[in-house]
Amino acid sequence: MGTVSKALSLLTYFNHGRTEIGLSDLTRLSGMNKATVYRLMGEMQESGFVEQADGDRSYRLGPQVLRLAALREAAVPILSVSRRVLKDLSEETGETTHLSLVQGTHLNSLSHAYSPRHATRVMMEDAEVLTYHGTASGLAVLAYADPEFVDAVLSGPLHSHTAATVTDPEAIRRQLEEVRRSGMAQSVGGFEAEVHSHAVPVFGADRQVIGALAVAAPVSRMTPEQAVLIPAALHRAGQTLTHRIGGAAPADYPQEAAA
Repeated sequence: MGTVSKALSLLTYFNHGRTEIGLSDLTRLSGMNKATVYRLMGEMQESGFVEQADGDRSYRLGPQVLRLAALREAAVPILSVSRRVLKDLSEETGETTHLSLVQGTHLNSLSHAYSPRHATRVMMEDAEVLTYHGTASGLAVLAYADPEFVDAVLSGPLHSHTAATVTDPEAIRRQLEEVRRSGMAQSVGGFEAEVHSHAVPVFGADRQVIGALAVAAPVSRMTPEQAVLIPAALHRAGQTLTHRIGGAAPADYPQEAAA
């Protein structure tokens, strides 16, 4: 990993539950030595990507991150466009919907919507880092990613989130073949126990996969009716979102949800 990649990887440890991180915790989370983390954070502080808080004892994201996020949204307004798609999909399925985007070697949850239909729901967190092998969203992305990217992901550590997480690379490759056949990925308890997720890829203007749109439901509510409704609604929503951001699916992507 190069110096820039190391520095940027430190930013991925910030999330809603961890908006400020001390040097020792960053060292532990990243596995880098303390001197390297201190140097990299110092350089990013000078550029405005992080700033120190709490009496200079911890770091938080700096204003440069907000500026770049605003420029990204202005260039590709996927966040604002996705909100209506997520809301409509959540209302149609009665379940939690969420959008995640590929950001380097990570898959980050960008936005979500809840249905008021049920008091019990799958809870999401914006900016949560998802794994490629353990989530329906990750499998939807891998199925249409460049082979070199897939090889890199599957050659790395594949951690078990639950007892149902698939970590065997060959078994995952077989899953990806099924995703390409149907155009949709599924994960039952792979990232969070008792959660059944469906996901479809979202494509950019160059027909390359840029993220995934997903529906997450408690396993107990996955009735035969929902097992038909969710894939059909999700497939339509994925096509709508891809179209609204100026994207296009590759020629081999199924135009209809597989039965």
